[in-house]
Amino acid sequence: MNTKDAKATEGGLNVTLTIRLLMHGKEVGSIIGKKGETVKKMREESGARINISEGSCPERIVTITGPTDAIFKAFSMIALKFEEDINASMTNSTVTSKPPVTLRLVVPASQCGSLIGKGGSKIKEIRESTGAQVQVAGDMLPNSTERAVTISGTPDAIIQCVKQICVVMLESPPKGATIPYRPKPASAPIIFAGGQAFTIQGQYAIPHPDLTKLHQLAMQHPPFTPLGQTTPGFPGLDATTPTSSHELTIPNDLIGCIIGRQGSKINEIRQMSGAQIKIANATEGSAERQVTITGSPANISLAQYLINARLSSEVTGLGAL
Repeated sequence: MNTKDAKATEGGLNVTLTIRLLMHGKEVGSIIGKKGETVKKMREESGARINISEGSCPERIVTITGPTDAIFKAFSMIALKFEEDINASMTNSTVTSKPPVTLRLVVPASQCGSLIGKGGSKIKEIRESTGAQVQVAGDMLPNSTERAVTISGTPDAIIQCVKQICVVMLESPPKGATIPYRPKPASAPIIFAGGQAFTIQGQYAIPHPDLTKLHQLAMQHPPFTPLGQTTPGFPGLDATTPTSSHELTIPNDLIGCIIGRQGSKINEIRQMSGAQIKIANATEGSAERQVTITGSPANISLAQYLINARLSSEVTGLGAL
């Protein structure tokens, strides 16, 4: 046994490892906690680096990096948090059997063979010695060379299981290049321009946080041709276009969701779109407010899209109450 492996099994103080987890938005919310307090505590107490991928996606990637003992500590905190969430969700429910804690690891496909072992021997050994259920997905995750490995059981079984998986991963590093899995946003954004809605396709499928990037592209010379080719009449994605202004009327009772607390939302929309947005003061006897958006047609399109997105989420949110 070489020294690296020896250290890996002794708690591995000198071996730094990265483990990636795939989580649903709700699970990520639980890990982040109010104002990020939970994840801050996990980082401080475990000593591991915990990074969470940007979220406009239903799924998020949580990356945990550090010496193996820091990783085990972070995992035990995550498993215990999920256990707590399960207990909390059961207090008011009629379910008698307690569901296990489930975590999904994302592992390079080239390491899955070692994890399964000859004829499934290794995975069987891990299941039997830890009491956790371990499943390796048959297919790779979309557009990647990684597979999902689902572990479920009690927090303790999960921690023991993660320890064994870490040892396997250290003993047989990934072969060749790994294309990491990146979750896709739930839906492609729609941009309203010249009274028409455009979805952005091809290499410019742009999720919400990247609207800023679209805006930057829109501001560059030459014009943003891929869009120009598909929609010949697409107005003004050329930086040289003159500024113009566009007026909207928004009902008084919905203006709050556009402005946000202390103007936070309207400032965000101004920053992302690059447009100037003025909201007129309420006039007596009128149930609506006048909103003027000024900028290039591209800025105006983005601002309109962002305002529409805010309004529709507000309206659907109200409908659910």
